[in-house]
Order: sequence, then structure tokens, then C-alpha cells
Amino acid sequence: MSDPVLDRAQAWSAFDAAAAASASARIVDQFAADPDRLARLSLEAAGLYLDMSKQSWTREGFEACLALAQASGLVERRAALFGGEAVNGTEGRAVLHTALRAPDGANDHALGEPVSAEVEAVRAEMKTYAVAVRSGAAAGATGRRFEAIVHVGIGGSDLGPRLVWDALKPLDPAIDLRFVANIDPRDMAEALTGLDPETTLVVVVSKTFTTQETLANAEAAKAWLAAGLSGKGIEAHFIGVTAAPDKAAAFGCGRTFAFRDWVGGRYSLWSAVSLSCAAALGWEAFQGLLDGAAAMDRHFAEAPLERNAPVLMALAQVWNVDGLGCTARTVAPYAHALRRLPSFLQQLEMESNGKRVHRDGTPVTRQTCPVVFGEPGTNGQHAFFQQIHQGPQTVPAEFVIVARTHGEAPESPLWANALAQGQALMLGKTADQARSEMLAAGTDAAEADRLAPHRAFPGNRPSTAIVMDRLTPQALGALLALYEHKTFVEGVIWDINSFDQWGVELGKVLAKAILTDVVAGGPSQALDPSTGALMARLMNPSPD
Repeated sequence: MSDPVLDRAQAWSAFDAAAAASASARIVDQFAADPDRLARLSLEAAGLYLDMSKQSWTREGFEACLALAQASGLVERRAALFGGEAVNGTEGRAVLHTALRAPDGANDHALGEPVSAEVEAVRAEMKTYAVAVRSGAAAGATGRRFEAIVHVGIGGSDLGPRLVWDALKPLDPAIDLRFVANIDPRDMAEALTGLDPETTLVVVVSKTFTTQETLANAEAAKAWLAAGLSGKGIEAHFIGVTAAPDKAAAFGCGRTFAFRDWVGGRYSLWSAVSLSCAAALGWEAFQGLLDGAAAMDRHFAEAPLERNAPVLMALAQVWNVDGLGCTARTVAPYAHALRRLPSFLQQLEMESNGKRVHRDGTPVTRQTCPVVFGEPGTNGQHAFFQQIHQGPQTVPAEFVIVARTHGEAPESPLWANALAQGQALMLGKTADQARSEMLAAGTDAAEADRLAPHRAFPGNRPSTAIVMDRLTPQALGALLALYEHKTFVEGVIWDINSFDQWGVELGKVLAKAILTDVVAGGPSQALDPSTGALMARLMNPSPD
């Protein structure tokens, strides 16, 4: 039997050799060199169409990426994920967000414990309550039906549901849904403006029910309800979603919906964490979201690696990061409703794979997750696209394109821009081409010579296109699950734990210590000089 560590090392060596050999290859030339490139690097998965033919890999580079995935034990790690094994090694937990969207009758286990019956029970409870809120059967303390929901959470308890609401909400919703995440009181003030406590439901989402920002905002919301309801019947307006229901009840939540610790925060939107969306959008929409994600789960679990959408997405990123040295990636959704997708992916990918040690604790020797950023197209074209077209560093791009964003007609002016951006990034324009264009337009030869370098584009910059016909709940579910599994595959190849986030915890601990100093009246000697001076200034701001 071969040594798996040696096999992996050999695969990385072959990967590096392929990257070096193809460093000067141009993407556009690969279509002639590899006639079946488009067919080989485009596929349909769970209602999405992916075109990865504009990525930078040559055929040899692509084969080296596949060999690396196999040598990294991807097939075995994928089986461990779906099998409910402790893939989160630092916390000894299974990672089973896939179980949350599995259809009724599934047989999922977390560390050997059956969980499907519990998932189905919570899902049924969510459905019953969501339907009751929409119908008015579940009403406020005065008997009036709920007209607004204020969702209080942060991080994974906020970004996913917020994205889902923005993506799927009707123009004139029957129930208005507002989100509060920032501990800045202004955020809560904006969310509550214009609302009536008698017709407002507050949903507090916190996995541990100890998150400082969430609890501070929950206290503010509870005080607002108490003032508006004269302290009576607040519990009917105050719902908790948590893995610690006893703490939520002690806090004053009249009802709680639970999820387990095998659901990571940034993977939790499929659980009761999205109760507010299920109520505001309607259960049919939320069920569609689950169904779309489940379809992508089946594709990821069953499709061969070379025709597996999350695998190919991950391999392209590994190729760009570790083969070509790209340290950033931009995501441009060409649909206004998906405007929060880049923010969602920042947490999903950078919190998951922004790691500096392998699973065994040894330091990584390669780059891991790049910086992820983006804005909706066409807004981004008038902001940072200048950088990705003509800046000295290569920034791979991802275009998420919706054919029909509003109404029946395809939004051709919108998606034409997306296609043009991908084409321009790949083709570029030489200085000679720019000079010829200016001369043909009547520009003086000397002026054309002067301006040509400014109008040249290097091109050969990679991009991926993800296309859907409409932004349905099913399509959105498939898209988000695609990115979840992509992130997992990258973690397997980099041999890191994608499911812990200790870097988040350090800041929380230090914030509590600083607040202790604030209560004590000033900086303690334990603080460094800079932090102490900043605290003193903020505690005693200059008069207006």
C-alpha cells in the first residue's frame, strides 16, 4: 500500500510543475489547443449552469488539480462529512448542515447518533409557527397580527437569513422583515423606526445565547417592547433560536426553536436560524430553498470529481491561489437581489479557510483562502473593475448571472455587461490594437502613440460564470450549497479545518476585558500603551 502522505506530496509537486509550465499560456489560446475545452469545463448542476472554460488552467493543469484532489483524500473526506463523522477535529463535532435540508425519511447520524427525526420535528414546528404568524393565528399580546419581524443576530445568525430575505422578498411583503446585527445603537434605532410594538415580533438568534452584540441588541428590543406594551405579554413577541434553549428562556423568550452544535453558524441558515425568513416569505419559499440545496448535496455526493461543480470551483481557486499566486477573488452578482452574496461569501470562505495551520497543528507552507470581495454588477464596473482589468496583480472574477431578474423578459442589458466583462478580462487589448483603433478614429499618430499604453489591457485574467434562469428559492438554495461544498473541498486540499473559527474568539475575549476596564473607570496596567490611550480618549471624548 502506498504512503498517502507521499502521494499527496507527489501530487503537489506535479501541481507546481504544471503551474510553472503553463505560466505563460493564454486562456484564449486554449480553446484552439483543446477543442473540447468548453464542453469539458462547463456543466449543469441542480439547475445552475457553470462555465469554467475561462479559467487559467491548461488541460495538463486541470488534470494535475484532479490528481491533487484525489491524493488529498477528497472522496473519503466527503464520505466522512455526509456520514456525520467528526470532521471538525478541534471541537470533536460532526458537520451536518446537509441533514437540515435532507427530505423527510433521511437517515443522517452525527457521531453515530440518529438526527433526522429531530430535524424533521423542528422543521415541522417551524412550519406550523411560520404559517400561524402569516395567518394571524399566532398574534401579539393585544391580539393584533404581526406585521413586522425584527431579526436580531450577528455573523452566521445574520448574514445568511439577510441574504435569503433580500434575494427572495416580494416588492410589497405582507410581513416586513428587518435585521439588526451591529452593536451600534443606530442599527437598532433604524430597524425599529416606524414599527408598532403591538404588531412586531422579535426573533433573537444566537447559537450559545452568550454573544455580546446579540444580547445587547436583544435587551434593547425587549426594552422597546416593554415600553410599548406596558410590560404585558412581551413573551408573545419575543422568540429565541438557539442551541442553548435554557439560556433563551431565562433571558425572557416566550418560545424557543433549537438547533444542535453540529450546525456551524455560517452553515446554519437551513435551520431555525431562518425562522424569520420562513414566516416573512412563506413556508413554500423556505422549503424551495431547502430543496435546491438538497439537490446540490446529491450532485456533490454522487457526481464524479471531473464533472462535480463544487469540486471544479474549488480546484479553480486552488489553482489560482497556489499555482498562480492570486491573493484575492472578486464575486460580482449580476442581480440586485443577490447584492449581499459577496458579504455572505466573505464569512463562509474567509472564516472557514482563513487558517494558518494544518489539521494536525503544523504550520501551512502554502497560501490558503484568498481575500473575497465584490459588489453587484454593474455597480462594481464603476468602482473596482478598473483594478482587475489593468492593475498589476491578477484578481480572478466570478460572475453570477440571472437571465430574468424581474418580469418575463431576459435582462439583456444586465447580463450583456457580465458577458462582456468576462470576455474583456480574458482577451485584453494590446497597445498596438489600441493605437490602431485610435488611428482609425482619426487620432493624430503622435497622440495615439502617447495614449496607447494607457488603453492597453493585459487580458489573460481568469473568470467563472454561474448562470441561472431565474432567482427562485430552489436556484438560491443550490447556489449557496454550491459555495458551501466548494469551501469544504478547498479545506480538504489545503488540509485545514474549515469548521472552527478561533480567530473570532480572541477578539471577543479581549473585548470583555476592555469592557471590564471601562466599568472600573479606566485602562488597567495590563493594557498596552496604544490600546490604553485609545480607551481613555473614547471614554472622554472632546466636547462638541
